[in-house]
Amino acid sequence: MTPKEKAEELVLKYLRLKRHKMFNGWWHKMISKQCALIAVDEVLNLDLHDVGDYKDFDTPSEWYISYWMEVKQEIEKL
Repeated sequence: MTPKEKAEELVLKYLRLKRHKMFNGWWHKMISKQCALIAVDEVLNLDLHDVGDYKDFDTPSEWYISYWMEVKQEIEKL
């Protein structure tokens, strides 16, 4: 999945949440984008030792960080 596709998928997941009357239209999309950005920041700040045994990795690989940074950029463009 490309970073752009992942960005669209994340924002769409938040857009599908039950819509309240006060969160419709552009306001709802803005909130969905902010939620998706928070999720990506959580992934980027994640210490891999917190989620399991990654025996072969001392730190996240460069491609992993690069991918999620690109996802974040694509979310901001939406």
